[in-house]
Amino acid sequence: MAAPSCASPSRSAHNNPIAVNEPTVFIVDDDQAVARSLRWLIESVRLRVENFGSAQAFIDGYDAARPGCLVLDVRMPGMSGLELQERLAAQRIHIPIIFITGHGDVQMAVRAVQAGAFDFVEKPFNDQDLLDRIQRAITRDAEWRDRDLQQARLRALFATLTPRETEVLELVVEGLSNKAVANALGLSAKTVEVHRAKVMEKMHARSLSDLVKMAMQRQS
Repeated sequence: MAAPSCASPSRSAHNNPIAVNEPTVFIVDDDQAVARSLRWLIESVRLRVENFGSAQAFIDGYDAARPGCLVLDVRMPGMSGLELQERLAAQRIHIPIIFITGHGDVQMAVRAVQAGAFDFVEKPFNDQDLLDRIQRAITRDAEWRDRDLQQARLRALFATLTPRETEVLELVVEGLSNKAVANALGLSAKTVEVHRAKVMEKMHARSLSDLVKMAMQRQS
């Protein structure tokens, strides 16, 4: 069956920074009638929707900076939904995926969830149930993006530390006193105090507890 066009919403979104930052439900389904029906349903609750007629079309047209979720058919000509999931994972593209599956594909969808998909719904599905799952997926995507942003900010802060300051930080967050750090690094306690103060300043930390939390977040 002919693939649905990605037409005007895609083009307008790329030219409109507000639209780019607005969560979008990306539908990938080769069945034009199904894709159109899903679009009408999702747009009825004032969510942005973009349709792609194949997995390859999605790969070619998707910008990973755009928030939202992916509603994906398991079986499609060419690249299947599962293969698209694998491609996205290989490219380290994280977007919550909701698989739509027929009765005979349930085990396949279960494997997809085990491989990291957010959820799946079986045809015929309840409209409100699908909308609820989509909203949860969009919320999860926002949480992931916030976590990634926080991690990027932390990496930027850690990058400002000198090698010696990093050594001091690592020992301090392990619970060593200034004197113990000084002995471990062959420094004076006063020098350790200076390094520790610089670390606190550069990391925008108000307490040792803040530093410990930052170090733990860096490792997560």
